[in-house]
Order: sequence, then C-alpha cells, then structure tokens
Amino acid sequence: MRYGSFIPLHKSDVLRHLKRKFNSDFSDRKSTIFSEVDKYRTAIIQESILSFRVVYKKHILTLEDLLTLANEHWLNDQVMNMYGELIMESSNHKVHFLNSFFHRQLMTKGYDGVRRWTKQVDLFSKTLLLVPIHLEVHWCLVTADISAKKIYLYDSQGHSLQKVNILKYLMSEAKEKKRASFQDGWTVSFFNTSFLFCLPFQFSQQDIPNIRKRIYKELCDCEIHELD
Repeated sequence: MRYGSFIPLHKSDVLRHLKRKFNSDFSDRKSTIFSEVDKYRTAIIQESILSFRVVYKKHILTLEDLLTLANEHWLNDQVMNMYGELIMESSNHKVHFLNSFFHRQLMTKGYDGVRRWTKQVDLFSKTLLLVPIHLEVHWCLVTADISAKKIYLYDSQGHSLQKVNILKYLMSEAKEKKRASFQDGWTVSFFNTSFLFCLPFQFSQQDIPNIRKRIYKELCDCEIHELD
C-alpha cells in the first residue's frame, strides 16, 4: 500500500518493520516472511493502487509517473525533478539542481530567458551543479564541479556535445553576479556513458533494475537513503 504497485521493497525492510512494530526479532522466521513478501509482490502487480500519490513540496507524483522507473521505460520530468529536489535536501543544499525545464528555456531564449532562475541562489557558493537534459529520445546529464571549474557531460549515446552549452551559461551567470574568478578557466569533459543521477557508487548495466527500485522507494519515502 505504501509504494503503490511497483513494490521496490527490500525484504530486509519488512524485518525492520516487524521488529519495530512488535519489539521482537524475526530473524529465525526469515524464510516464511520472505515467502509471504514474494506472494504479495506477485499479487500487487495484478492490482495496482490507482489513487496512489506522492506529494513533496511542489511535486506530485502519480503512480503513472513512478512506473516510468519500471523495466526500461524512459524517466519523465516529474520523476527527474522531484529526485533532484531530494538530492538538494540530502546535501544540505551544497548541491544545486536546475530542473529539466531549465535547459529547454536556455536553448530557446538564451541567458536572458533563465536569468531569474537563480535570483535567490548563488551557484558559485555550491559544491556541485546538476542539469538534466532531455534530447529527443534520451536523457543526458551535465554536472559542474564549481570550485574546480570543471564541467562534465554524461551521454550514453554520445550525440549531445554540440547541443549543450552550460559553459556559456556559467560564464554569463558569473558576469551577471559579478564573480570575476568564474568568468574563465572552465574545462569541459565528455563521457560516453549513462548516469542515473550520479549515484554515489560504481554500477554496471546489470545493477540498473535494482537502482531504479531504490530510486522508486526513495521517491515514495521522500528522502535519499544512506547506502548499506
């Protein structure tokens, strides 16, 4: 019920829940409990909770939004933007996330079109900048290490380098905010790889299904969990 119908629940979560609820250790009954979890997962897939919603600040995720994390579906803007908000919160706002609509506005209207996006934010006091970018049929990600003045572009299809110009944006932003030390000296590196939100650990393609489940659970819980 808590996670809609995708159920990215780890079996260890069930044991922790039972221990809290009954103040008892159920480790000796793992096999029985895990068998019941498997039955529930199978049953819930057949009957999703249509009215399921996740509400966090200005974000509302429906079950349809969350299910873009299932299998190999393309993630939508709502999932991207709420997860970016959670990343900012979990970093105590040392990381700044410019949502998925930022780059579209930048490309169509130039710097003047996004000038007000950082009216209350000093990007150059942050540790890291994240900019998700949707290019036709796939997502890529631009990150900027602010103190090192290094920009990284992650694109598994390798077609976006000429379509992304965060360097020019940052130089314009530095000029606008009168931060002379950030108006030059930037470097740009390109990586022909996928990113899935720069998760803080190494992963391969085989890990992606479990990572998607983890992100689903974090979105439902409205917080980024510490890695086990």
